[in-house]
Amino acid sequence: MPVTDFSLAGKVAIVTGGSRGIGRSIAIGLAEAGADVALAARKPEALAEAAGAVEATGRRALAVPTNVRRLDELRGLVERTQNELGRVDILVNNAGTNPVYGPIQDVDEGAFDLVMNTNVRAVHSLSNFAREAMLAHGEGGSIVNVSSVGGYLASDVIGAYSVSKAALIMLTQVQAKTWGSDGIRVNCIAPGLIKTEFARALWDDERTLEAATRDSALHRIGEPDEMAGAVVYLASRAASFVTGQTLVLDGGRRL
Repeated sequence: MPVTDFSLAGKVAIVTGGSRGIGRSIAIGLAEAGADVALAARKPEALAEAAGAVEATGRRALAVPTNVRRLDELRGLVERTQNELGRVDILVNNAGTNPVYGPIQDVDEGAFDLVMNTNVRAVHSLSNFAREAMLAHGEGGSIVNVSSVGGYLASDVIGAYSVSKAALIMLTQVQAKTWGSDGIRVNCIAPGLIKTEFARALWDDERTLEAATRDSALHRIGEPDEMAGAVVYLASRAASFVTGQTLVLDGGRRL
């Protein structure tokens, strides 16, 4: 066995929010490392395109239209992956939402519940289902949650999102502490401002973009593909002694 084993050959991964942006890049990166990938998202057309990009690497892809706020669809996602790809070794909880942009006092209860249900509760539920699938084959597994630097830095315009991403960092630690004896490692990445459609309201704003690039050691924002390598590392044997950690991928903005 090599000293640094980044290969995911023979592994099966699930990636939520896998149809575009960071999730799409992560799915392709996992496939390039050798994994077969089940991609979950709500829009079938975009999902099919992303699955095609995974298949172009030579790996199998499974497109599963999924609303992560529906418990039965999360259970079905894991079951379909087991039935059609054979097992579950890796879960990447990437799906997220932020329907409000403005002061925290303007976030009504419905919007707050939507953010927390999507960004935290769905991760909790899907991780539980994935854990059961990993226990079924008895070889452990790896879960990678996608948080945000917003989980560390308070925001006056995406406050509910920041609260949910801070909760996700702690959920990662709790899962890691509880499931280590199962052979399941749980880690997290915290991207900074990334040029995705999801974050367009931020990087399209001249003042926000200027502040993000000014305060970053690299003086730029990130690209979706720059997130994939960290997930491949955390999912692989190269990170076999790493669990409960959050890797910040922000170009040095928090320095």
